[in-house]
Amino acid sequence: MKRERFVHQLATIRDRVDGEMDRREFVRTLATGGYAVGMAHLLGVEDFLAADDGEVPVVTALVRSDPDDPWSLEERTRYVPAEWYAAVEKAIELNDRLARSAFTGYLGSAVVPGSYGSGSATVSIGVSKDAGSIRDAIGDLAAGVSLDVQTIVDVEEVEDGADFYQPRMIDSLSDDRVPAGVACETPTSLATLGPALFHPDERQQYFVTAEHAFEGETNASGAPLSLPLSGDDPVELGAVAYDHPIEDVVAVEPAGDLVPSTWIDAPEPAQVRGQLTRWGLADLIARDERLEKVGALTGHTTGRVQGFDAVTCFTDEFCRRGQIRWGGEMDLTDGDSGSVSYHPDPEGDDGDVLVAGFNNARTWWPGQSYVWGVAAYRITEQYGYHF
Repeated sequence: MKRERFVHQLATIRDRVDGEMDRREFVRTLATGGYAVGMAHLLGVEDFLAADDGEVPVVTALVRSDPDDPWSLEERTRYVPAEWYAAVEKAIELNDRLARSAFTGYLGSAVVPGSYGSGSATVSIGVSKDAGSIRDAIGDLAAGVSLDVQTIVDVEEVEDGADFYQPRMIDSLSDDRVPAGVACETPTSLATLGPALFHPDERQQYFVTAEHAFEGETNASGAPLSLPLSGDDPVELGAVAYDHPIEDVVAVEPAGDLVPSTWIDAPEPAQVRGQLTRWGLADLIARDERLEKVGALTGHTTGRVQGFDAVTCFTDEFCRRGQIRWGGEMDLTDGDSGSVSYHPDPEGDDGDVLVAGFNNARTWWPGQSYVWGVAAYRITEQYGYHF
């Protein structure tokens, strides 16, 4: 019955949509019909009207129409089953309620869509042994959403295995563009350089890596970032212009001749063409797709996406939101932080990829195994940056 009601609602809204209405009126129409405004504002009337009965359009990626122009972003749309969309939207709402309630013993959660054919979604929840009542925390929102509750007994951190790896350093620079996926140095640590990060308001490009690699610094802002070279002295890349400790990201303004590149130094070189949205990640999970990463220590690895819109409350006094869970804990070690996870662009040229997000931590407790870090869509929503 739920599927029939949703499809009927979709048809009713489609009947109300006028192809001549402006975007504001269109968004208002969708919002009053129960669709997420966060999705609706990215869509046009034509996108919605083009959907078949029982389908809804979602924006899955932001992609540069001109690879050489970082400001030429276009929206990539996909049509998904209405029943599946309704289930995932309900799970997103429930996950948000969990993050805001922060009930006793809550350690984190994530949205895990089912396959398109299942029309279902799950919220995976991690709790400590002294957790309070989950049902009391979320009330009737759990109706229609599967819950996967796991009790995590021991979250004491363990040693990483970084000593087993040799950092991936550049032998020499053939031009002024520094690729991603190689080692970079802070005053206190080694990390991985991410691909060029752009801020449209400032029309500025930045080097980017993990904020926690500056641990020991009173404030990462203004701290230098350098590029180690095999058999030569490090070269300064610039200083931290923007410090985002909750998202665990720093943006470094280039100094001198070196500038960040959209290329990732992968076994088969990959060029970043854009980034995945929240619904783009949901689509990958529904299709059982994999992400890739290149870290300065563990190199190139791949793994399936395990959840999006994830919340993690393991490492600090605050919770981190808008995270991705993917792969396994062996896909990351000390020095890989700052790398990005990515997926081939299905509509791009060979080698074109879309960034999913950053890789900055991993599980170290029994029962779960994944890498996590902030999603690209989260830093776009919060600060306007894009890849």
